[in-house]
Amino acid sequence: MTQAVWAKRDALTTMNVTDTDLLPLAEGAVRLKVESFAVTANNVTYAVMGDMFQYWNFFPAPEGWGIVPMWGHARVEASNCPDIAVGERVYGYLPMGTHLDVIPANISAGGFTDSAAHRQPMSMFYNQYSRLAADPEHDPANEDARMIFGPLFKTGFLIEDFYRRNDWFGADALIMTSASSKTAMALAHCAKLASPAVRRIGLTSSGNVAFVKASGLYDEVVAYEDVAASAPGAAVFVDFAGNAKLIHAVHTAMGDHLKYSSTVGATHVGAQGAGEAPLPGPQPVLFFAPTEALETIKALSPAGFARAVGGAWASFVASAKGFMKVEHRDGLAAAAEVFQATLSGQQNPDTGVVVRP
Repeated sequence: MTQAVWAKRDALTTMNVTDTDLLPLAEGAVRLKVESFAVTANNVTYAVMGDMFQYWNFFPAPEGWGIVPMWGHARVEASNCPDIAVGERVYGYLPMGTHLDVIPANISAGGFTDSAAHRQPMSMFYNQYSRLAADPEHDPANEDARMIFGPLFKTGFLIEDFYRRNDWFGADALIMTSASSKTAMALAHCAKLASPAVRRIGLTSSGNVAFVKASGLYDEVVAYEDVAASAPGAAVFVDFAGNAKLIHAVHTAMGDHLKYSSTVGATHVGAQGAGEAPLPGPQPVLFFAPTEALETIKALSPAGFARAVGGAWASFVASAKGFMKVEHRDGLAAAAEVFQATLSGQQNPDTGVVVRP
């Protein structure tokens, strides 16, 4: 028996924990038993943008339903692949569920790729699994941090690298929405390390201002309702909220001082496409991390990229322990509950949740 949480794709507030029979394991396949995963605003973005970026296609569900992708750890429960042993642990893209069958290819000591046919049209970034026994990024003491921050941190790293490679488009300030979100915090940390001369301005809800200030990642923290009064000079803008009214407010407040505008996520569910008047200044450009990762790896080399990310990651994990606590929950019903709290904006920003299904 296997369990998964099915989400209604056109009404994400509807989720059901569903039991199904495990199918016979295919030749060459490996069955992963999910041990744990983190539930974050990143998973909400996967669901909200599931059709646009084919996130629903990774873990098929019945028509009209979808399984939200998660990042987490799993153990090999059964194997028809001679190179992958039962009991081995892996890290990667998993369903909000208890099991996943993969067909390993490009197998090395450090990892493999799932070659299942239905996953090949999507970015290979999501099809790679790390074998923890030989994974240089694996630290047993920081498994929770990797699930909560890992993919989000790399996105933040890539955004900072993109802007720095473009000389910040002549700006001397970086404005970020959803400043309490983990990706924004990762970006702020990377900018603080690599571009300290660029002023980091975090926009957040009034209820999160104190938490965001306490993180120490931002030079200035501004509540959303005070955006119009903020005047940092020449700036670039990174939006993680996907809130059309907020984007319009920032563009209007900045006017000709805005040098570049990026959209990354959608943490403000229900506020996309609010039909505002045409935006002043540069039009927002979608930042898609897997595409930018290829450019950064090309510029730094794979080894150079790994070193750069590793160094920034180690310092971020150390600092995050000062402002983020981890809560462990058990069962898929808990996973659905945390997802709903995150979807509605009720999840505490100072708490990262790890679920053991």
